[in-house]
Amino acid sequence: MADFVLYQRDYCHLCDIALAVLAEARLPDFDSVWVDDSEELERRYGTRVPVLCEVRTGRELDWPFDAVAVARWIIAER
Repeated sequence: MADFVLYQRDYCHLCDIALAVLAEARLPDFDSVWVDDSEELERRYGTRVPVLCEVRTGRELDWPFDAVAVARWIIAER
């Protein structure tokens, strides 16, 4: 299991941008989870996606974020 999860939706242009941002930030391995596949996730995240979550702590980083914000968010935990 990866340390991070990116919650996203199908056909979401912001989610596509978020994937590019995570690549730019060189985020360690992460899993993608589509909220469209779960009523529970749909209720929880709805229109908030994309949302980056640290699995261990449950911390979440809501969109919008850029590579610098992702790096700071990761460092803030350590």
